[in-house]
Amino acid sequence: MQPLLQNDDLNLEAAIASIRPQLVEFLSHHQDWLLTTSQHFLPGATLRDLDGITDHREKVSELLDLLEKDGPDTWKRFVQHLCMERDLPLELEILLMSSAEEGNGAQPCCFDIFLTFHVLGFARRRRSSSSISDKDAKQKRLDSAENYRHLLIDTVRQRYGSRRAAGAAAQEQMQPLAFNQAFVNLVIRQSKASRLKERTDKPREDLPSAPEPEECVDTAMRVSDLFSSVVRSGTTKLIFLFGRPGTGKTMLMHRICQKWAEGVLHQFLFTFLFEFRQLNLLKRKLTLKELLFDLFLQPEESPDAVFQHLLENAQHTLIIFDGLDEFTGSMDMSSTSKEGPTLPSCVSISELFADLCHGKLLPGCTVLVTSRPKKLPDFLLNTVDVLAEVWGFDHKKVEEYVSHYFHHHSFKEQAIAHLKNNTKLLSMCLIPALCYVVCICLEYLLLKDQMSVELPQTMTQFYIKMLLIFINKQQGEHAVDEETQLNCNKKAILGLCDLALKGLEDKKLVFYVSDIPEHVKEFASLHGLLTVFEVKTSGAHPEAGYAFVHLSLQEFFAALCLMINKRVDKSYLKKKFSLKSKWTLKNEAKTEFIESFHIFLSGLSSKECRTFLMLLAEQNEAWVQDKQDAILQSLKKLAATHLTGPKVIELCHCTFETQDLKVAQHIGSLLNFKYEFKNFRLTPLDMSALVFVINSGQDLTHLDFAGCLMDAGCLEVLASCKNVEHLSFRSRRFGDDFAAALSKSLREMGNLKKLELTGGNITAEGLTNLVQASSQCLQLEEINLQDNRIRDLEVKRVLDLFSRMEKLKKVDLSNNNLSLNAVLILAKEVVTCQNATELHVRYQYMRAVKKQICSLQPKPFYHSLTLSVHSLGDRSLSLQHAKEIVSILQSCPHLSEVDLSGNKLGDEGCSCLLESLPWISISKQLDLSHNLLSINGIYSLLKSVNTCQKMMEVEVSLCHKTAVLRFTEDREFASPHREEPLYPTDDQQVGEEKQTPTLSKKIRLTDCHFQASDLEKLCAVLKECSGISELDLSNNSLGDEGLSRLFQFLPNLKMLRSLKLDNNRISLNSVFCLAQSLSTLERIKAMNLRLGHMQVVHLSFWERIRDRSTSRLRRNFLVHPKHIENGQCFRLRDCTMGPEDVTRLCQILVHCTQLTEIDLSGNSLSDQSIERLLSFLPYLCHLTLLSIKNSTFSPRCAILFTNSIGLCERIRKVEVRLTDCAISQGQIEELCGVLEQHGRLAEVDLSRNQLGDEGLRFLLDHLHRVHVPCSLNLSHNRISQDGVLHLINAFATSGNITEVLVSLCSKATLLMKLTSRDDPRKILSLTECNFQAEHLEKLWLVLEKCTSLTEYVSSNNNLTVHAAERLLHSLRKTSGPLKISIKEPWVCKKSVTNLLELAVQACGNITAITICKDKSLFQLGVRFSCCLEKVESVVSRLNLHEPEIKRACFYQRVLEKCIQLQELRWSHVELHDDDTKILVTVLLPLPKLKKFELTSCSIMPTGIDYLITGLQKCQAIEELSLGHMKLSDAAIPKLVLGLCKMPSLKRLILNHNSIGNDGCSRLAEALRNMHCMEEINLAHNKIGDPGLINIATVLLEMQNLKRIDLSGNGPSPAGGEKLMEALACCKHIEELLLSRNVFGDGVAVKLALSLPHMSSLKILHLQKNNIGPTGGTELARALVACGLLEEISLSENDLGEGSIHALSEGLPRLEHLRKIDLKLCGITDDSSKSLSCAFQQCPAVEEIILSWNSLGDGGAQELASALPGMEKLKMLDLEKNRIGARGAMKLSEELVKCPEIQFIRLWENPVPKGLAADLTSQDPRLCFSFY
Repeated sequence: MQPLLQNDDLNLEAAIASIRPQLVEFLSHHQDWLLTTSQHFLPGATLRDLDGITDHREKVSELLDLLEKDGPDTWKRFVQHLCMERDLPLELEILLMSSAEEGNGAQPCCFDIFLTFHVLGFARRRRSSSSISDKDAKQKRLDSAENYRHLLIDTVRQRYGSRRAAGAAAQEQMQPLAFNQAFVNLVIRQSKASRLKERTDKPREDLPSAPEPEECVDTAMRVSDLFSSVVRSGTTKLIFLFGRPGTGKTMLMHRICQKWAEGVLHQFLFTFLFEFRQLNLLKRKLTLKELLFDLFLQPEESPDAVFQHLLENAQHTLIIFDGLDEFTGSMDMSSTSKEGPTLPSCVSISELFADLCHGKLLPGCTVLVTSRPKKLPDFLLNTVDVLAEVWGFDHKKVEEYVSHYFHHHSFKEQAIAHLKNNTKLLSMCLIPALCYVVCICLEYLLLKDQMSVELPQTMTQFYIKMLLIFINKQQGEHAVDEETQLNCNKKAILGLCDLALKGLEDKKLVFYVSDIPEHVKEFASLHGLLTVFEVKTSGAHPEAGYAFVHLSLQEFFAALCLMINKRVDKSYLKKKFSLKSKWTLKNEAKTEFIESFHIFLSGLSSKECRTFLMLLAEQNEAWVQDKQDAILQSLKKLAATHLTGPKVIELCHCTFETQDLKVAQHIGSLLNFKYEFKNFRLTPLDMSALVFVINSGQDLTHLDFAGCLMDAGCLEVLASCKNVEHLSFRSRRFGDDFAAALSKSLREMGNLKKLELTGGNITAEGLTNLVQASSQCLQLEEINLQDNRIRDLEVKRVLDLFSRMEKLKKVDLSNNNLSLNAVLILAKEVVTCQNATELHVRYQYMRAVKKQICSLQPKPFYHSLTLSVHSLGDRSLSLQHAKEIVSILQSCPHLSEVDLSGNKLGDEGCSCLLESLPWISISKQLDLSHNLLSINGIYSLLKSVNTCQKMMEVEVSLCHKTAVLRFTEDREFASPHREEPLYPTDDQQVGEEKQTPTLSKKIRLTDCHFQASDLEKLCAVLKECSGISELDLSNNSLGDEGLSRLFQFLPNLKMLRSLKLDNNRISLNSVFCLAQSLSTLERIKAMNLRLGHMQVVHLSFWERIRDRSTSRLRRNFLVHPKHIENGQCFRLRDCTMGPEDVTRLCQILVHCTQLTEIDLSGNSLSDQSIERLLSFLPYLCHLTLLSIKNSTFSPRCAILFTNSIGLCERIRKVEVRLTDCAISQGQIEELCGVLEQHGRLAEVDLSRNQLGDEGLRFLLDHLHRVHVPCSLNLSHNRISQDGVLHLINAFATSGNITEVLVSLCSKATLLMKLTSRDDPRKILSLTECNFQAEHLEKLWLVLEKCTSLTEYVSSNNNLTVHAAERLLHSLRKTSGPLKISIKEPWVCKKSVTNLLELAVQACGNITAITICKDKSLFQLGVRFSCCLEKVESVVSRLNLHEPEIKRACFYQRVLEKCIQLQELRWSHVELHDDDTKILVTVLLPLPKLKKFELTSCSIMPTGIDYLITGLQKCQAIEELSLGHMKLSDAAIPKLVLGLCKMPSLKRLILNHNSIGNDGCSRLAEALRNMHCMEEINLAHNKIGDPGLINIATVLLEMQNLKRIDLSGNGPSPAGGEKLMEALACCKHIEELLLSRNVFGDGVAVKLALSLPHMSSLKILHLQKNNIGPTGGTELARALVACGLLEEISLSENDLGEGSIHALSEGLPRLEHLRKIDLKLCGITDDSSKSLSCAFQQCPAVEEIILSWNSLGDGGAQELASALPGMEKLKMLDLEKNRIGARGAMKLSEELVKCPEIQFIRLWENPVPKGLAADLTSQDPRLCFSFY
């Protein structure tokens, strides 16, 4: 084993060379002495050669050269003489003496020898000194410093040196984690600190203290390298060393101190080591001198002289601060002075630390800091000179360490082999602390039985085993079993647990004697669990301090404390459990020292630890399991939250510790979309935990590592991951070595289909390894090697893969070192390669070569090729390449895409290509962007629209240099479902009915600088383009003149459906011209105009339809607009118009006979303009809607609108919102008069005015005369509690106010509904009104008068329980039902009995009781008979009796009040014995009880049995819900007995319980005779095939079943098929929920056969059922038979393109479909067109979920175009797709036309942040955030 530091670590020769100028400078001032002295060492003849040199420095330099050349002995004697005679600077003297020793070939310089010379030198100088007194003082100071240095060396040796005293070895065996057996060098990686300084503001996922792994230089280094870098003289050098827990940082610091004391680190005269955990104990401020002397070592003499010497020789001082992450103080240095502190000043530890790091104190010293990987304080970010990470061990170091540990055992080789053969254990051993623990356990087990060694599986289990081993070793020959050991030491272990937890909670890592009970101290010290050391907090006598030998050990005992402490309940346990968080605030200390705490808690929740916990806790298994379940449930909940990459790894560690495969499977299913890891280091142990979770699941997943640092060990572990189908690596770190290591792992990953290794440094060597490995992975479908360093000559190796691997579909070599010629050659070869499916090549001037194979059975295979050649610079394709490109394109029978963007083809080259288009088969698009096109080139593009019939879209922008042509697919490749094509115009001759119709064309010429003068030529070209359906000329410069010319041309475009002219610099005159066209161009459907900062001109036209003659002989199809049913729409916004402009506009619009809608929202209209507009209403004969929103009106204007209802008899409804109008009482009176006279006002909004209480009262005084249905909004009008009470009084006495909703919180809501007197409803809702006592008294009096109330809601109104009683007394009515709801915080704190005591205070007979404690809701349904009940005080009556009699009377009172009880709904309540008793004995037997719901309630096991027995009395029950009640099979037999006595039962809900096959089978027997059953919910239980088959058998007889939910159970496909066969008999089924059952294709096919029999089906959920293309296609085709379907969920199934196309064909036939969920179904752009078209034809669709698919810009654009056709759509979810800027902008553009859409989710799409922010600001309905 190599020593940690060797003497050659310090390159003395280099050091001497570095100080040579300083030595020459010194001796040049003593030239005469030098010449005289040199005569004793050199011959005189040699010195005479120097006489000709006049420059002093040059002569000294030459003389030194002569001395060195004369030999080592001469140099040594000269240096010794120099040091003795002259007063040299100390650093010169040290290095010269060292060189003298080294030059002599002697052993490394010992400091003792050096000191001898040093003292002699002092003596010589003292004799030659001219000032004896000064020299004596200096000598005394130097002597004191040397004495202190010797003392320091001795002290460091004692503290940190090797202990060789007798018996020390035996003692070391008892010290866990001490590593005293043998120190093995650690793996250290250095990074560039400069990156740290550059990234201070960039958010990171993990390790904020380290630079980004993607960018930093990562090099292996020795410890000596930490100190070898050179910094400017006098500058403090800061070294920051970070590492994960247990990697050996503290032990390394001790080792450095030890080696310094042994004389290895020559450059340091003094070394100090401080641990932050001890510095935490300081409560006072101190100076630097006190820090060094009082807290580390006090000089024996002359402390001032020693300290002065330290200051003068700071560059030879090393100060180590260990454990920065353990510091509890504040590191906020923002308030400290920028100037250096004065030395005697007292400051805090944090300030001392900061000033040392900055060089304000002891400038020139070396500061070494260690920490766990947490965020650095701000003041360190720009200070670090050396940044490195301690990785711990690698595999060689593990073997070395284990070899040393077992060197005295005969089974050493067996121990090493055992670890090598166990990947999980080997991964643990890479952390030195765990390696030691593993060795302890392995040694113990091998000593017991070498033939059978069963090691623990998790870190927690190892710690438990280690504890037992330590205890066992002390027993010696008297060792007993583990149970006995624990019982004997239980008290001490519990005390140690309490100590550990209290320490963590109090942020305390060091304990004094007074903190630890004596028996705990003896136990912990005896077994090596606590270490003792001196603690100095001042210069006084040190105290003894105790600490756990490692922080992780303290965390283990703290976690153990929570699990065995009887005072710790489940809620507290859940509160303490959370994943490790990063240190989010740079200057804020952590609240708790928890790195592994959560991992130990998880480990203690495993079944293997249950016996251990039972023994320590002295509790039964159920008690322990209850606590363990709490942790497991917390883990499951965390998996469902939004987690960063490091948090996912932490969760995987916790899951691994549980060793619970079911938990791992559940968590894995939730994490399946979250395996994205960016920019943090992964260890093999991390990878082991990750692999465990993934392999525990049933789903194949995608692992994405971007910029993550990992070693070969991680890849070895990854090889065991069987459930990965997509593996992605992105990092410049990954080169040929990484590729070679990865290649070994690939062979083991049998399910891997897609491999990405991008952005790396792979060359020919790495490519060879990958190709060889990939050829053995025959299941691979895609390989991506883009952005590496692969050259031209190497790419043919990749092409060889296509011939070897039949399933390989795509290889991507983009952004490699490939030339243009190589790309063209590849393109030619790919055409001839039959096995190739896709080959991508991009690199600056190359974009992609992509080839696809498509098949349509029973036709043979067709090849579709996508060719893209994108260039930059001088190597771009130009005119001379055009013919070669055409030749290649013509040789491809079926091209998919051609991308020639970024070249220099110009107008001529593009024209050459476009002329050949009729002979080139392109099915998707041709991209000619960035090819130097001009306006003339645009004309060439447009001409090709006529020559190439398949072209369907032209998109050109000269400003953005884009030019894209899109085509329709050939008939062989066309989607089965297509839009009905448009037909030619009247003057075009066409053939018979079978002739191919003309395709609709889309022309987009935006940002092309067109002016009015260009229109003549442009219109001439457009006229030749037949069938233009969309024309977009936005962002040009047409102006008013150009727009006028264009509209003269429009009649020629007879197929036009959409015209856009946005941002063309038009004025108000063009608005009048456009309005005029509404009457001249009758095909105009809608006109949207906006003249604001962004001008909008968008016209839509009615489609033309075919009109076939009844005569079959007629040859022409007559084409004309559709019959106008909805009329025309005119919208004008952001326009400033005066009264005259409004008059002119209205004069034009009255001539538009088909105009039905006018929208003038967002304009600046004066009162006079409004009056003019309203005066024209009688003349707009067909107008059905006039809308003016987002405008500011005066009160007078508002009244004008309101009064307009009398202007015209055709006005049926007026909605008036008078917001921010400061309306007066006079106007209110006028408004009420209008309401009274006209009965067609639907809504009046008076919100955000200043009515106040008086205004409200004035309004209410007039409202009683209004007897028409109308709603009033009076929100934000400064209404107080008094105003609310006046409103309630009016509500109680008025017959026309039927509903009042008031909230006085920040929303300040006040809504009223008026209706006719015959409306039976009377609803009052009061929320957060902050009523005081005086208000409540008035409220009770008012409510007593309101005897027609039907519903009363009180939410958070400061009602006490007593006030609630008063409320219930006040609420009464003449007859009929009354619903009372109370939401107050005290509801969740009261017991059920208390709430029932409150319930019986209500008047009338109680018909329903709802207690929902998670919502703090208490609700009663009350029915009143014609005669009001006589009310008396129940409380006073009960007070007359003793407690037992009182309880009996209370039960009797409940029975009397609830005799008509029909509904009982309780959730999240805690049922005590009394509560359960009254429920079972009083409430359940009530004869009219029909609905009983008890969900998520806490009840003792005996209470459950009692409750279920009580259900046998519920003979009238129709609905029974016992969800989330932890019911197991054991409870089912008694439940069945009750079910058999419920002949009217219609709904049985038992979801989220633990019912298995046995319980399910028993339920099935009971259900067999329940012919009224309409709903069965057994979701999320544990039902397998036997139970499911029994249910299926019963279904055959259940003819009335309407809903069945069996989601989240565990059947196999066999059981699923039986169920599907039975469902065919359920002809009345309306809801079928079968999600998360992993049924597979076979079950889906069976279901498809049954669906035609379920004609009433409305909801179908099949989420995550492992349905593939086969089952998906059959299912999609069968869905059309269910014409009433409203909701479909097929999410998380890999349906495939075929299934999506089949689904698209059937969706238009589902007229009632409201919601469809296709999340994570593998949907791509290829299927988006047919799917979008299908959605557009679903008239009722409201919600579409397409998240987590592969939709790009093309798919987004297709969906966006379909949005305006989906009139009822409210929500579109597109999160986690591949939508970029173009797709997002298109969605934003179309969203403007869709007012009904509430939001579109676009979170986690590659949309630039700036663009996303802009789009959201324009329309908040575009949601790019997670929430």
